[in-house]
Amino acid sequence: MKMPDTLLRGRLLRRYKRFLADILLDDGREIIAHCPNPGSMMGLKDEGMTVWIAPAANPKAKLAWRWCYARRDDGILAGIDTNAPNRLVKEALAAGRIAEVAAYPNARPEVKYREGSRVDFLLTGNGMPDCYLEVKNVHLMRHTGLVEFPDSVTARGAKHMGDLAAMRATGARAVVLFCIQMTGADRFALADDLDPGYARAFDAARAVGVEALAYACRIDDPDAANGEIVLDRRIPLERYSHLR
Repeated sequence: MKMPDTLLRGRLLRRYKRFLADILLDDGREIIAHCPNPGSMMGLKDEGMTVWIAPAANPKAKLAWRWCYARRDDGILAGIDTNAPNRLVKEALAAGRIAEVAAYPNARPEVKYREGSRVDFLLTGNGMPDCYLEVKNVHLMRHTGLVEFPDSVTARGAKHMGDLAAMRATGARAVVLFCIQMTGADRFALADDLDPGYARAFDAARAVGVEALAYACRIDDPDAANGEIVLDRRIPLERYSHLR
């Protein structure tokens, strides 16, 4: 996925009301940017953090700028847009970069499949069981190299695991793919100290055959020309329970 051509760098002053961020640009302007991330953003909202913004994609947007990337003091770079993972996975599916499901020729996005739910992708192919693929955004790193999900309580995420388990019971494949928008990741685990309910739903789904994959992204330097963020490598998934 191409980075915006017009990224500007600045310093985060504060993130507030979930969707707003005050940013001091390197050129001296102070602006308000849309924060396309409703989560806690633990570790990615510290005052003074280096950030990059781009003009709003929609000319009718209330705010002229949107926050795209953040770099922590330890050099870890993260994409903060929670809408990006589905686009990244869509590109990776089309390019055959997700080996575990690369045999499926068709991928339909946002398919209704359970009451009140849509699966991110329904993968189909002749002679193959339908595959329900749910994508989760990951950008929490509390320990060097270890990325975790979720960064706050997610009842919706737990429901999705139950939905996948129900589809697995029908004979379909069901997969949750953790899309890691963060550099420096070499292993993945559940943050069950932050949401034990999601951990229990995950374990129950895994017990009936729901598959789990963790894929890390390559993120180019936002200051460089023609930068990209690309889903490109699988990393190990550990259970890693804080509760035990």
